[in-house]
Formats: sequence, C-alpha cells, structure tokens
Amino acid sequence: MQLQLQFTARKNAMTSMDTSISRRLVFAITLTAITLIAEVIGGIWSNSLALLSDAGHVFLDLFALALSLAAIKLAAQPPNELHSYGWHRAEVLASLINGLTVFLMAIGILYEGSKRLLAPEAVQTTPMLIIAVLGLIANLLAAKGLHGHAHDDLNVRSAFLHVLGDAAASVGVIIGALVMHYTGWYQADPLISIAIGLLIMAGAWRVLREAIHILMEGVPRSMSVEQVAEHMRGIDGVMDVHHINIWSVCSHIFALSAHVEIDAEHEGRRSQLLHAIEHELEQHYHITHTTIQFDCSNCNGGPLIKELSHSQRQTGCCGHEH
Repeated sequence: MQLQLQFTARKNAMTSMDTSISRRLVFAITLTAITLIAEVIGGIWSNSLALLSDAGHVFLDLFALALSLAAIKLAAQPPNELHSYGWHRAEVLASLINGLTVFLMAIGILYEGSKRLLAPEAVQTTPMLIIAVLGLIANLLAAKGLHGHAHDDLNVRSAFLHVLGDAAASVGVIIGALVMHYTGWYQADPLISIAIGLLIMAGAWRVLREAIHILMEGVPRSMSVEQVAEHMRGIDGVMDVHHINIWSVCSHIFALSAHVEIDAEHEGRRSQLLHAIEHELEQHYHITHTTIQFDCSNCNGGPLIKELSHSQRQTGCCGHEH
C-alpha cells in the first residue's frame, strides 16, 4: 500500500513538472519562431547574409525546442501491441531527418558566404542591427524561461543550451553590423555568415551522430557498461552482474537488461533487492526501464557483455521451421 502511494505521488509530481516544462517550452518556441520570421524578413530587407545565416541557426534550434516538446507529448502516449515502447523513437527519426536537412543548409550558407567574400555587397546595417538586437532579447527571454528546469530534465537542458547558442550568434551579427556601419567593411557580413554556417554544421553533425548512435542501440554516451556494472555490484546482496545491455529508447529514456547473481541470504528478498537496484540505476544514471534476471549465487557467471550472432531459420523436408 505504501509503495502504491509513493508511486502515485511520484507520478503526480512528474505530471505537474511535465506541465510546467511544456508551458515554458511553448513560450520559448513562440519567441524563437517570431525571431526566425523577423530574421528572414530582416535578412532579405537589409541584404544581410549573416542575418539569414543566423535565421538558419534559429531554425535548427526551433526544431530542437519543438522536438523537446514533442518528446513530452509522445511520452504520454501508451504503448500498444505494435509499438511496445510507444512512440518515443519518432523523436530520433525526426532528429535524423532534421540533422540531414540542416547539414545541407549549412553547406549552402558556406557556399553563398564564399561567393560574397569574393564579391562583397552593400548591406543596410541599421535594420540588420535592429533585428539582431531584437533576436538577442528574445533569445535571452527564452533562456530565462527554460533555466528553471534546465537541471531537472536533460531534454530542457539541451534546449536551454541551444537558445544560448542563438544568443551568441545574435551577438556576432550585432558586432558585424556595427563594424560595417562605422567602417563600411562589408566583408564582415560573409565572414560572420561563414562562421555561423560552421556553427550550424557542427550542431547538425552532433544531432546526426546522436540519432545514429541511438538507432544503432549504442550505450548512452553519459555512461559505460563497466561503470554501471561496478555500481550494481556494490549494492548489498548483489554478488555479480553479467550479460548486461544498456541502450537508449530515445534521447532521454535509457534502458538496461542484465543477469544479476545474488547471495543465498537474499533469495527470499528478491522484490526488495530489485527495488534497490532500480532505485540506484534511476538516481545515478537516469535508467528508468530495466529488465533484471536473478541468478543463484552458485551458478556460473557469464561475460559482462553477451555476444550476439545471426541465427538462421532452418526448415525441414515439409517446410516446418525448427
């Protein structure tokens, strides 16, 4: 009964936090979308490639914010017979598509920036400066809205860092506008656009790398198999851990399966030991989906990581599978 009450209280607290996070993300998305529209219009009006490049950077971060919000909504969708993990992997597929798209966008920015560097064009610095300042203010307001939950949720922390990156890019555009306004050195515009293009390319590559790593069932980069296994071995009652697998369902849901050898004294306390293991994994590694198989202490332990091999289905003379 007490465990049920604790579970209910914890679920209500998580629902309340998700609601608060969703509101802050919607606020940040709204400000970022307004910034994106303003920078596209301002970039065309002022003939500033740097401002248009920053709009590309804002687009990348707008997608990241939308993805963070979508992850919360997807988490509320229950699993079914066709999708036993629910729809969490949709976030990873969206990241893969977005990363490819933005990477190509960055190549286009670098190409246009190189062309303008060889043949500079005049830029209207006043509207460029005004739009960049407004963009900086919007980014700082969005960052302030997300800061409160940046330490509670990995997804929000990522979105918060994206918004700070936008603010830094806006500062670069402001500096470029001031330089061109007072010196007439219009090469500053393509130079800034190239710098932002490289920044976008680096961000897109990180998104692509992480999406591919998750789809390949890679161990989350924030942990190692040996580290987690050693931590589990330190739990009272655990003799050894082997055949361990750790993977990501999506960017913020980690899963683990393992064989755990226990001593004879804990044979009758398996449920309490299981609870202790799950608690430690969640608290220290944010692993929330676990599958634990208990083995007796006198069984032969296996390797830490189990090798997998392709099994070929064989059919008999009558076509039946074995």
